[in-house]
Order: sequence, then C-alpha cells, then structure tokens
Amino acid sequence: LIEVFVTWKQEKGLQSLMTALKKGGLEGRLMEFVPPNKRSEEYFRSAFEEKGLAEVVKLHMAQACQEAKRDLQLHLEEELADGRPVKDIVADVRDIAQKHLIPEQEVITLVWTTVMNVAEWNKKEELVAEQALKHLQKYTPLFAAFTSTAKSEMALTLKIQEYCYENMNFMKIFQKIILLFYKTNVISEEVVMKWYKDGHSVKGKMMFLEQMKKFVEWLQSAEEESESGEEDD
Repeated sequence: LIEVFVTWKQEKGLQSLMTALKKGGLEGRLMEFVPPNKRSEEYFRSAFEEKGLAEVVKLHMAQACQEAKRDLQLHLEEELADGRPVKDIVADVRDIAQKHLIPEQEVITLVWTTVMNVAEWNKKEELVAEQALKHLQKYTPLFAAFTSTAKSEMALTLKIQEYCYENMNFMKIFQKIILLFYKTNVISEEVVMKWYKDGHSVKGKMMFLEQMKKFVEWLQSAEEESESGEEDD
C-alpha cells in the first residue's frame, strides 16, 4: 500500500495525496498500512521516508501527538479525581510526555486546563479568588515540574491570561495567580517582565497589564536596589 502512496504522489503530486489522506480520515490510521509484525514508530518512519514520503510521516506524527495529548489529559483528569499524590502524578505525566515526545510547553498548558477543569468553581466572583488560589497552591509542584524553561513558563502565563479573559469571574485575579506562581518558583521574574513588556497577548491586555503594573514596578525597583548594592560592594 505504501507503493500506492508513491504512485499517487508521482502522478498527482504531494498536496493531492495529503488532501486525500485527510479527507478520507486516514491520518490517524496510517500505521495500519504497515505489516502487523512491523508496526513500530521506527519502522514506520524509515519505511515511508525511504520512499520519499517524509510528509506522510510528519502527518502521522502530528496526529499521533494530538491523540497522545488527549490521552494524557484524560489520564491526568483521572489521577486528579482519584486524589493521587502530586509527585506520582508528575512521574506519570513525565513518562507519557517523554514516550510520545510531547513538548514541555504543550504539557504545561494541558496541566493548567485539566487542573482548572476538575474544580467546581463558586459562582460568586468574590469567593472565586480564595478558592482558586487554594486550589492552585495544592498543585504548584505539578506546575513547577513542567516549567523548566522560559518557553514553558511563558506558555503557562499566556494560558492563564487566556483563561482569565474567557472566564469572567477570574478576570480580576490574574495578578494574584501570577504572584502565587512567582512566589512558588513556577514562573520566574524574567518571564513576568517579558510578558509585561511584549510577551502578552491582546486578550484582556489593558486590564491585565494594569493589574500587573505595581508588581512589575516592585520587581524593577528590587532589581535596581540589588544592582546598586553590588556596585557599592
């Protein structure tokens, strides 16, 4: 069947082949074109690339990654619902992410979405802040485990911004959430400053920048005092 793909590509072009695969809903079933006794990611990649079908490999990997992310989210939901220790959840999530090559910045946004989805939020805005901070505090080690890079930290910050923008009761507590994550070493000062300067999205931009203004000014003054102290030394 791989030969059919090769012929199609030669006669009708790569774009036609890719369109046909997507229209036929085959992007998630490409492994079925490999003999049952050879169904491994390594064999799939080498067999298709050898025939000049690297784009099909990319399509397969993208689809597999999407499925893996869905599975990861479901697994995480179950573990959170079961109340498993956070350190065990971290280990499981890390294993799944590594196995399926899911980038950390994508893992952390899944973690945020899932952690927020498992809570039953109070409908009264004035009570949500305390509830949210208490809920998130519990899972700060989970968030910290998947924000080992500035890219992941920024992905989380932008996800929080998006969430607070889309959920009205959270619009006024964006700064409180960022402050919590700053204090618990989930989000660094550098990323907070980067977000404030030019890393933010347009969603609720003015409101969230205003919320963060005093905190950012405090960070800047603390940094200046630190630099001044070093010069005095």
